Amino acid sequence: MSKLRFSFRQRIYFSMLMLIIVSFVLTGVTAYYNFKTENDRYNQERLERKEQALQTSMSYFLEENGGSISRDSLALVFSEVIVELADVHSLSVNLYDLKGNLLISSAEERFDVLGFDLSMDYTVLKQLSTGNTRPVIQKEISGQEFYLVYWYLLDRSNRKIAVVNVKYDKKNIDDGELRRFMGQLTKIYVGLFLVASVLAYFLSNYITKSLQNIASRMKKIDLSQENEPILWEGGDEIGVLVDQYNKMLLEVKNSANLLAKSERESAWREMAKQVAHEIKNPLTPMKLRVQHLERSLSANPKEIQEKLKQFSKTMIDQIDTLSNIATEFSHFAKMPKAQWADVDLLDVLNGVVELYSNTPNINLHFVNTTDKQNLLVRADKDQLNRVFNNLVKNAVQALSEVADGQINVVLNDEGERYHIFIQDNGVGISKDQRSSIFVPNFTTKSTGTGLGLAMVKNIIEQSGGEIWFESEPGVSTVFHVLLLKHQSKDDNG
Repeated sequence: MSKLRFSFRQRIYFSMLMLIIVSFVLTGVTAYYNFKTENDRYNQERLERKEQALQTSMSYFLEENGGSISRDSLALVFSEVIVELADVHSLSVNLYDLKGNLLISSAEERFDVLGFDLSMDYTVLKQLSTGNTRPVIQKEISGQEFYLVYWYLLDRSNRKIAVVNVKYDKKNIDDGELRRFMGQLTKIYVGLFLVASVLAYFLSNYITKSLQNIASRMKKIDLSQENEPILWEGGDEIGVLVDQYNKMLLEVKNSANLLAKSERESAWREMAKQVAHEIKNPLTPMKLRVQHLERSLSANPKEIQEKLKQFSKTMIDQIDTLSNIATEFSHFAKMPKAQWADVDLLDVLNGVVELYSNTPNINLHFVNTTDKQNLLVRADKDQLNRVFNNLVKNAVQALSEVADGQINVVLNDEGERYHIFIQDNGVGISKDQRSSIFVPNFTTKSTGTGLGLAMVKNIIEQSGGEIWFESEPGVSTVFHVLLLKHQSKDDNG
């Protein structure tokens, strides 16, 4: 399964949405915990205020009773006061002796039923005796949280006479209130998220618009044409990218010019070598014939007419060879100057087949499988004639040593293209020759310039088509040509 890929704009957009969602979640969680923290702080401060008020009341009561009460009289003296103070401050107040035994409780229920031990926890006594003047224990019974706070009751002389315990019921967060708060917060977040999503969409488009423009311009770069630089105001990161793009355009243009110049020079050097080589080939036998004629005339002047006739024939043949060489190089040199027009492919193929239809010992067969007429392609008609002339001519030459030569030219309709193949049952092309078939100056014949198939490939590719071949040595060779269809304006109505 292919990996799902997102565009740069989509990644920016989704990143913005994720940041918004994460910020909303963090804000909601923070608000919830802040709500709880504030509730805890409220309970702590409320407890401390009640404790302070209780301590003040008990100290005042001690002063009213002479500033000190014997330990044995504590339960009797404080029995009513403890209950009154608990009612006033909405607390449960308990009084223990210094050994941790319960003396008095303001609670009407049994002390152990409320979750208290009848004796104070040993750890609390230890904390009080080791300097912790206010141990606090947090407990929960039946879903209700409460605090247990302990401190020493001191007389006027700061003598410890008892341990006071306060049970404070923690005021929990109202679940209904919390749900209403979170519901309102959710509604606000949903509205903000929708607005932020729209803003993120337009922002991502705005951020990537310039990059899309640059990418579009890069796709349109054509080394054969003048490419316009991109104008960008500002020195931001996009501006840096645009500057690099414009510099690249200039460098590409210079490189393309240098490459084209180098290729032209190289091509003409190779062409000059080939021309010199091809011209030298017929000049050598011409020179030998002249020297032979000269010796023959000196040795036997009576046979001058016959010798001149043979000499004339040889010279004409060699001159024709030179003329053909010059013509082929001329045609190859003129290749870039194509005259584009709507060409009837069927008309071209019929003309070529008719030209070679009477070739001795060869059966040339043409099949139009489209059953249509006026099959248009966009090409240079003369060059297209040259292509199929060359391909059929090569097929004819490949059958020179075959007793029963067969050439099939077939035209197929393949959607947006026409597929033409030329098949012969000749000698075929060997494996070591296949990679060089379309290379200029390469030929499998004893005579020729080796430019024919190179010219054919050049013409087909300039027309937006393709050409390739398949060959089995000693059996057959098939050349395939694909040409794009072209619909005339008249056909469009």
